[in-house]
Amino acid sequence: MKISYYPGCTLRTKAKELDRYGRSAMKALGIELAELDNWQCCGGVYPTGKDEIATKLSSVRTLENAKRNGGKLVTLCSACHNVLKQVNEEIRPNDDFAFRANNYSKFDEEYHGETEVIHYLELLRDTVGFDEIRKKVVKPFKGVKIGAYYGCLLLRPSKVMQMDNPENPKIIEDFIRAIGGEPVIYPYRNECCGGYVTLEDKNIAQKKSSAIMENAQSFGADLMVTACPLCQYNLTQNGGGNIPVKYFTELLAEALGVKEEN
Repeated sequence: MKISYYPGCTLRTKAKELDRYGRSAMKALGIELAELDNWQCCGGVYPTGKDEIATKLSSVRTLENAKRNGGKLVTLCSACHNVLKQVNEEIRPNDDFAFRANNYSKFDEEYHGETEVIHYLELLRDTVGFDEIRKKVVKPFKGVKIGAYYGCLLLRPSKVMQMDNPENPKIIEDFIRAIGGEPVIYPYRNECCGGYVTLEDKNIAQKKSSAIMENAQSFGADLMVTACPLCQYNLTQNGGGNIPVKYFTELLAEALGVKEEN
């Protein structure tokens, strides 16, 4: 099975492990992530201004490209997934946005939100199936207590993202069980780490990230997993915790026996 894939900029620079392990693990599960040609940066942040069109055009072009290549688009980075999905949901009912975006882009066939945007975790849950993953695990994380860190962007706005319950998510916990680990349920797993605020006020990011790390540790976590490069940075650099923070794809690749050592 082949499905269109959008890596995003950070997976080409600071988050290469998220991409590399994600590709090798999915290949082991029988799915090829086919990187879209000539993709552009999504912008990293969804512009909330309704009259803002220009900064959303790169996302529209990516979505239209995926439409021409199967109609499904898989993402890994939480920020990229959030931006692409919000832009896709905005263009469907918004005739003015659709008209202007299509007019700027000059597509052969107009785009009106036909692509289905899927996060890698959703692909694992809904297409591969956690039961199937469990069968293919060769190096289970038996006895390892793992704290899932969702952050903001995977779950909110919930009416658009529709991945899981934003207040009580379980998709990453179910993933952890599938690879043989023990999920740690702690209150701050879907709290903000400070996000892009770290660029202007590192103290705020340190306060928020430290609270999350301390909360996870107090509930017994041996390590934490995330899907967001920015969250991984904040928790690692600003959290001050004594436990590692890894990308969930690294654990998946290791559990499947396809992790390549650096």
